[in-house]
Formats: sequence, C-alpha cells, structure tokens
Amino acid sequence: MKKEIELVAHLYRRAGFGESRENIDMIAKDNYEGVVEKLLNPGERDSLSDDLIRRYHVDQSEMRLLNSATGNWIYRMVTTTNPLEEKITLFWHGLFATGFSKVFHGKTISAQIDMLRGVGLGNFRDILLGISKDPAMLFWLDNNDNHANAINENYGRELLELFSMSIGNYTEKDVKECSRAFTGWTVQNIDYMGLRALSASIWPYSNIAWQYEYKKEDHDNTIKEFLGEKGDFNGEDVIDIIVKNPATATFISTRLYQFFVSDTIGEDGKSLIDLMVKSYFDSGFELKSVLRCLFNSDHFKSSKIRYAKVKSPIELIVGILKLAEEFKFPNMNIIDASRSVGYMGQQIYNPPSVEGWHEGVEWLDSGNLLERINFASRYLSGNDKVCVQDVINKIGGKYSEITPNYLLEECLNQLGYINLDKVTEQNLVNNVSLKEFKNAEEITNAVSDTIRSVVSSREFQLA
Repeated sequence: MKKEIELVAHLYRRAGFGESRENIDMIAKDNYEGVVEKLLNPGERDSLSDDLIRRYHVDQSEMRLLNSATGNWIYRMVTTTNPLEEKITLFWHGLFATGFSKVFHGKTISAQIDMLRGVGLGNFRDILLGISKDPAMLFWLDNNDNHANAINENYGRELLELFSMSIGNYTEKDVKECSRAFTGWTVQNIDYMGLRALSASIWPYSNIAWQYEYKKEDHDNTIKEFLGEKGDFNGEDVIDIIVKNPATATFISTRLYQFFVSDTIGEDGKSLIDLMVKSYFDSGFELKSVLRCLFNSDHFKSSKIRYAKVKSPIELIVGILKLAEEFKFPNMNIIDASRSVGYMGQQIYNPPSVEGWHEGVEWLDSGNLLERINFASRYLSGNDKVCVQDVINKIGGKYSEITPNYLLEECLNQLGYINLDKVTEQNLVNNVSLKEFKNAEEITNAVSDTIRSVVSSREFQLA
C-alpha cells in the first residue's frame, strides 16, 4: 500500500498542488487509473468559493487591484475540489501570458482565467479560439490595432511562435497572412470601455467591461496563403490549419511534458512525447486524451522523475496553504500570500513578458529560496499549527516509545508523503536524536522543529 500512496502523492503534486495526508490516504484506496480519470473528469465546477468570497471579502470579489485579483485565484486554487482544473489553468496562464502591467484591470484578466478554466481540459482548437477572442489578449498583443488597411503582426506572430508551433515551423509570410486573417478581431468600443473599466467589478449588476467584437468591415477579405493552404481565411480558418499541423502537436505535447513531468527531456521523455502526439491526433486534438496518456505512462509513474521539477512559487504557496488549512473561509491573509508569490518571482496575473516565466532552477536563487523557506515555516511549523498538532494526535501519548526515525517519518507523511535522499534523511534523524521526548511540550517542540527542517529541505522545494 505504501507504493500506491507514494504514487498518488506524486500524481497530486504534479496534477494539482499536493494533498494532505488524510486526503492521499483516502484517494489511494482507488486504483491509480481511476484516480487519473477523476482528475480528468471531476464533474461540476465548484462555485461555492466564489459565493464565500463575495460574502466575506469584497475587495477580492471586485478585483480592482492586482493583489485582490490574484488573491481571488489563490483562494480558488487552495479550496478547489478540482485541482487539475486549476493546475491546467495555471499552465495556460503561463503559455498565454497576459499581464496587468498593460491591461491594468483585474477583472479583465480574471475573465480570461475563467475562460481558460472552462476550456483548459478540452479541445486545443477551442482553447486557441477562446484566447484569440479574449479581450485581455487582444489588447495585450495589440490585435485591436490590427486593421485591414494597417496590419499589426504582434498577435499573429506570437500565436505561431509562442502559442502553437514555435520558431522554425513557419515563415515570415505565414506571420503576415495569419495577421491578415485576424483583422477585425477587436475589443468593443475600446477607448470608452477602458475608462469604464476603472470602476467595473465582477458583481452581476456592475459594468462588465472589455467585450470581444468582430468588425466585418475591418477584416481583410482578400485571398491568403497560410502554411501551404489558400483561401479567404478568417481567424477560425487559420486556427483550423494550425491545430492539424504536426509541429503544433509536438509543441503542445512538449510543453505539457515540461510542465507536468520534467524541465529536461531524455530519451524516455521523447518516447512519451511521441505517444502524446499520437493521442493528440487520434482524439481530434483533445487535451484530456493527451494528459491521460501522460499520467498513465510508465515514465510518469517512474520513481526516477519524482522530485525532478522545482515547484514554482505559486505551486509552493498553494501547497503550503492547503496543508495549513487556514482558508476554509476568505480572510485577509490571502493578500499576504499574493504578495509572497510576487516576492518569490512569480506575480500571477502579471508575467514579465509575453514569454511568461523562466522556470526550473531559476526559482531557487538565494533570495527566493530564503523567502520560500520562511513562508513554509511561518504557516506549517509553529506549535499551534495544524500539521504539528495532527502529528501529535497521530503519535498519541506514548512518548517513551517514540524513536527519531518514527518521528521524522510521521512528519514527512504529514507533509504529503515526502521522500528525502538518504543523506538528508540521516541528517534529520541525527538532529531529532538530540531531543528528549519526556512530555507533551518536548514532543511538540520536536515535531515543530522537525517540520521546520523538512520544509527547508531540497525535496520540499521540488515536486
């Protein structure tokens, strides 16, 4: 049973944000393939968190400021019953990077996030069509300035380079023809709505600014030649051509692999990507089928790729807050979490550029690492914290029977069944051996100190 539990813990670190010991124990009672299916098909979307936010925290609800907007999403990630839905939304947010620095309205970006949440596990054609009609994206990449008589290539170029195919699989002529196909795709009454956005919120009776509009009179209706095909193409036609291109299948499969499996791609990784490409075409571009192929693969389940990815700041913080159990109801501390994500280098809703964030070991420079460890210690290792008290309750009152190895194992399990390398594990055991367990106070201090040591470990920073 231990192997099954550790495999489920690994799956939820990658397909979600980690889970508590109690939840992992319960989930692992099902067979692994069944667990994957429940992640891919979670049922109805949970709307309770939105209602709670509106009742308890008006600023998070209205999302006029960056931290309140990001706090809203962090709360959803922490409390969701559909973790893969939020995780794939985070993936698309990094791929279709759209920033508050230019759009300057939390509601507009939040609407994009919600759109991606709805289609994120669906068909890649629908995903590309959704982002191409999204007002925040249209403004972010200047397609509102893309006119039949004055082509702006910004969106057309990034659609091919960063969103679907990557450099080397299209020509400069394809960029121009793609851009011509998207003329007329714009934001309704952009100047006026930009002013209205300053006072808009997400409440049903408020101003819902930034709507997509297709201006037929501003569309270039001439014949276009794109990726070897000719016609009077519109944006939808271009997307149809893009999604059936082999380069697109390889691109999206590779990006999914790097997000869910490993930053580096070895021979086993290349073989899995080939299978994912096949699933992409066999299913008619369905992302759910591609992810099913990924999660059920022997390569993904292999112990070799566990702890092979550095947790991004948002992955780390959401995982910590889930373990801390402090956000069953909205409270102002979520703003602290939002700020901390930014301090660690990943301000969601505001990526540094259209390329998104540079990930991997870059998350672990000395300043970021100190912030990561301090945040984890603050929420998990105090004597009154949930993780500490749960370990105490698990141990019971048999203080004289506690060994250093047993205490460390209980702490590792409490934090989501973490496995340490042998050297780190022995160092922590030696540290615990220096403590005495004569009474409740001593054992509580020992548990708190051990959890603090674990969250400072290399493995806790990895997924």
